[in-house]
Amino acid sequence: MSRVISYLLILIGAFVAIYAQAGEDQNPYILIGGIVTLMLGIYRISRNIPSKTKQSEESQNNEDL
Repeated sequence: MSRVISYLLILIGAFVAIYAQAGEDQNPYILIGGIVTLMLGIYRISRNIPSKTKQSEESQNNEDL
């Protein structure tokens, strides 16, 4: 469920940012809100991705045993 929310935040943020960029009368607050929503979604997804260095350290420790 958390991933679905994160992907929705990314899609909504991207749509709002593109929409704010396309208009002639650009409202910077809408653009900023879209970018913040987009980045929040990206952050929520990226915090669940394990670090490569952590994985390589664990595999080296297992090989040493």
